[in-house]
Order: sequence, then C-alpha cells, then structure tokens
Amino acid sequence: MSDDSFVRELITKVNYYQNINWYFYILISCFSYIAELFSMEDIYDVLKKYWGYDAFRPMQEDIIRSILDGKDTLALLPTGGGKSICFQVPAMAMPGVCIVISPLIALMKDQVENLQKKGIKAEAIVSGMRANEIDKILDNCVYGNIRFLYVSPERLENEMMQARIQKMKINFIAVDEAHCISQWGYDFRPPYLKIAEIRKLLPKAPIMALTATATKEVSADIQLKLQFKKENVFRKSFERENLSYSVLYEENKLQRLKSMLNRIPGTAVVYVRNRKKTKEISDYLKRNQISADFYHAGLEMKDRSKKQENWILGKTRVIVATNAFGMGIDKPDVRLVVHMDLPDNLEAYYQEAGRAGRDEKRAHAVLLYDKLNITEIQERIETNFPALSDIKKVYTALGNYFQIGTGIGEGIGFDFDLGHFSEVYKLPILQVLSSIKLLEMEGYLIRTEALINPSKIKISIGSSDIYQFQMQNEKYGELIKTILRSYEGLFEDFVKINEIEIARRLKITVDETKASLTYLDTCGVLMYLPQKEKPQLIFPNGRVKTENISLSKETLSIRKKKFADRIQSIISYITLEKHCRSRILLEYFDEKTTKNCGQCDYCRKNKENQSLDEEMNQIKKRIENLLKEKPKSIERLLEDLKDVGETKSVLMIRWMMDHEILVQTSENELRLK
Repeated sequence: MSDDSFVRELITKVNYYQNINWYFYILISCFSYIAELFSMEDIYDVLKKYWGYDAFRPMQEDIIRSILDGKDTLALLPTGGGKSICFQVPAMAMPGVCIVISPLIALMKDQVENLQKKGIKAEAIVSGMRANEIDKILDNCVYGNIRFLYVSPERLENEMMQARIQKMKINFIAVDEAHCISQWGYDFRPPYLKIAEIRKLLPKAPIMALTATATKEVSADIQLKLQFKKENVFRKSFERENLSYSVLYEENKLQRLKSMLNRIPGTAVVYVRNRKKTKEISDYLKRNQISADFYHAGLEMKDRSKKQENWILGKTRVIVATNAFGMGIDKPDVRLVVHMDLPDNLEAYYQEAGRAGRDEKRAHAVLLYDKLNITEIQERIETNFPALSDIKKVYTALGNYFQIGTGIGEGIGFDFDLGHFSEVYKLPILQVLSSIKLLEMEGYLIRTEALINPSKIKISIGSSDIYQFQMQNEKYGELIKTILRSYEGLFEDFVKINEIEIARRLKITVDETKASLTYLDTCGVLMYLPQKEKPQLIFPNGRVKTENISLSKETLSIRKKKFADRIQSIISYITLEKHCRSRILLEYFDEKTTKNCGQCDYCRKNKENQSLDEEMNQIKKRIENLLKEKPKSIERLLEDLKDVGETKSVLMIRWMMDHEILVQTSENELRLK
C-alpha cells in the first residue's frame, strides 16, 4: 500500500470514529435531558403535597413556568400575594439546590423554619456562625439533600462560599426583596449590587427576583443590575380589593384609635415612629379594656418573641409597634392596621398597611395625621442627610467604640447598642442612624439586624477522651453527663441547647452554666456558641482613615432629591381630598386605572353625599355656610334654619355629627371639623 493510500484510509477511519463519538455525545445529551425532565415533579403535585393547595393564585403559575423554562424572571406581587410559593414550588419541582438571597436574617429564619416544618431540607447561613458550622451546611448542599440555602448578599462575596457554590447543583437563584438592589429604591442595600457577580460562577442558573414594592424605574433597574438576559416582568395588580384605605385628620388620635378598635372587631396592628409611644399607647388601650401589648427593636429578643407569639395566637388583640414589627410575619386575619405617625414613603406605607386582610376578607388601613406630622416629615429631609463632617464624626466614634485601629477589623461583626453608643459619644440618635445608613450605601459599613440565634454546642473530642476528662475534672463531670443525657448527635454536629434548662437540672445558676460551658470550650472539650441577640455592624474592608471617607456629592444630591420626592408623595396622599386613596397608591406604582375603589374614605363619603337627596344637600350646605365664621349653639342654628323646618334641620345636624362633619365644643356649641 502506498503512503498516500495509507493516509487516506487512516483519515477515513478517524472520521468514522469521530462521527460515532459525536453521535454518542448527542445520544447521551438527549438521555441526560430526558432524565432531567423525568426527575422534575409536577408543580401541582408539589403544591398539594407541601402546601395543601389545589390551585395557584393568579399569575403564580406563569411565574413558576417562566423559571422552569430557564428564563430570568422578575415577579412583582403585592404584599400578601404569595411570593414565596413562586420560588419555593419550582425549586422543589427541580433537582438541585435553590440559593435564596435575602436582606433580613429574621425573614430567612422564619422561612427556613416554615420549610423544615413541611419536611423540606432548608438551611440559612447568618452572621455569628462559626466556620465549621458553615462548612457543615455547605457540605450538605454539595453532597447531601439540602433543597434551599438562604444567605445574605454579603455572604456571596466570601471566597470559600464562591468555591463551594460552584460544586453545588444549583437549579436557580431567588433574590427576595429585590428592590434593595436599586439605588433609586426606598431601601437600597449596596451588597445587593454584588449579586450579579455570582452569575459568572453559575452561568446556567437563571435568576428570579421578587418584590412587593417597585415603581417602573426601580423594576427596570432591578433587571439591569441583575444582568437579565432578556426583559421578563410578571406584574400582578397592586390593587387590594378587600382593603379599605382611610386618611383622617385628627387632633385626638388616642380617642379615635379607641373608637375604631371598639367598632372594628378582630386583630390589629398600630404603627408609631418611636419606642416610647409603643408602650404609652399600649397602656392607654389596656386602661380602656382593650387587649394590647407593645413591640420595638430595643426589647430583649425573648420578650419580642413572646409578644409576637401571643399576638399571632390571638392571646393579644392589638400590637403597638415600630416598623421593626411585621416583616416575615404571615398572619392572615389582621382586620385593622393604623398608622399614628406618617411613614417616610408610600412604598413602606403600602407594605405595612398591606399586612391587613391577607385572608382576602374585608379589612381596614387607616392613617391618622395632624398639622405637626406634616412639619415633622418635611424636617426628615435634612435629618436623613447630615453633613459630611457629622458623618465622619460618627464613623470615628464607631472605630473608637469598638476599639479597632485603622486597617483592622475586616469582615468582623461587632455587637452594636445604638442607645448606649449615642449616650457615650453624646450624638443624636437620628444623626447616628442616618450616618450609618449613608456609610453603608457607600460600602464603609454593613448593618445586620438583631436575631435570636439559640446557643449551640458540639463535642470536639472522642467518647473515650471525654470519659477521661470527666475522671480528671470532677467539677465538670455532672455538667457533661447532663448534656450527654439531654441532647443527641453532639459528636456529629452542632446541637441547640437551653442553658436555663441545664442549670435547672444541675441546680446551679444560668451564669454558672454559661461560665462552665465557656471553660470547656477553651479546654477544647466542646465548641460553645452562646446565644446572640444584638444587631451588628461590620467593617467590610476594615476601618479606613476618616480623612479618606468620601461620599459622592452628586449621588447624595440625587438620593436626597429622591427622598424628598417620596416625602412629597406621602403628603400628597394625605392632603388630596378629592381623590380615591387606592387610585393614588396604584398610580404611584405606575398602574393606571380609571375606576375608584368604592370603599376608601373618599369613595364612602362620595357615596353618602350622592345618597342625600337634593333638598338635604341644600340644608347641609346652609349649615356649613352658617358655621363657617364661628361656632353656634344648636338653638341658634335651628333659629337660623326655621324656614327649613325643625325636623329636617335636626336630622341633618345629627347626620353631620354622626359623620364627624360637625363637632361639639366644650361650650356646647357646634363647629365644622
């Protein structure tokens, strides 16, 4: 055979085998795709099995099928619209792990516990965990059967986290409270901007973003910042047809609150802006035989948990709280939400008011205000944007407070007591809060909210070594025996413990128990993670020199303008008397509608006015004109209306008093409200 013939035959054989390999590759890929399809569960079966529902709410199925098709998806659903089902159902229908990114530890904890109660394997990685505890969770995500991994956006920046994520079979990434990624949103969180970087490590994993509050501008920004491959928005109407919105000008707010609670039965939430008011109003309601309690972030975590539990179980009817209350709490039968002070923006108001009527039955959202409230809210524009010199003063004080030098403290969480810090450095609390928020926006600080992380322990040595230690250290022998008898799995993993219960069994104090556990930790016998319940501040890049802190004047100016616009939106909401409240809210979220809701205070008043016949309307106008200049006694008013007739005049006066158009003065005269 010639050399040329040999070469030609060789090439023919190579091509033949290459083609066979290529066919095998296509065949294997097809089998792999088919196998994956068969491994997916039917979404209706998942919904029924874990949530007990036979059908999805409007738009939920469309959102779910979008992510199942591998499309980047933005879901805009109103408060109480069932956002969690939109990502939890497809995650359970698909093989692999769903990474859920959330800004709130309390919300993560709540969702993880709810999933675990359904028999679904879910974990959360939060600040305060030890490296080996985190390592165990990540291992279970790679090699075990964890279906949901909840993390904060800050956690994604961790190199170890990034390395382990690449080993996981990720079905998709869910970004909760997605409005936090937009610099023009009302609750911007800078770490959210880093989320898109994780997509480079997981190029095949689609992303689902979810939020209940986003304008058209913010929606577009979310998709841009998360690097959506294609615009894909599912927007459910923000209209709450069962929720009646009311805005009432009121000088005596406590009296009006009591009147509403006596008239509207059922569970209620009352929102105020400061902690002191929560207790004062709660005490007032209790003195008036209305079951009430108070709640704010300054309370001990065990007290907060107890108050929250009593309210959820119906043992307490009314909870008076700051805006620290409500996020992640899904109580469907709230009949009334009252705001005694003005919130900073309509996004926050819509979300807080929307905690009423999640069972889709009739509920009420009422905002009470007076002239002072409008002045106070306008002053917040300057308060929320302190001078750079004041911001630097706060940053310097924080470094001194935590006793960390320049370049030190990178990534370490420091327990932070706002009240104590402000008192020590004689700084106004509002100035401190505003400065911390602006420093966080520029990446100099990270805030984490308070969370109760129950105490945990894990035995570090073998059973024979621990027996030997007991023999040599009789003082700790009973403690070790009690722990081993009370808790299982201590040699394999961290286990939650209760120091109070251990102390009771040993007949010693809780402080003695904690001290002994700490000693055993230092000896290497066990690892002890004490309970944490304080918020923390983190210096992501360590403490920088104060003189090097810079805040973009242009960015600050835009943010201040956006904040001022939101303040104005609240003022417009309460002062536009001849507009449907629901329409104002819908139009703020870029939802155009031509119909009024028919149930807000404006619509109700309109209906009542229309129901009066022409003659009675004329009498009403006469009375209003007669009382414009000064109050009058009923007798004098009837005298002025004698041509109308006493019966009709008395009926109209009574109607106007019942509808609080007229009020009686201390001198028993009638005046316009």
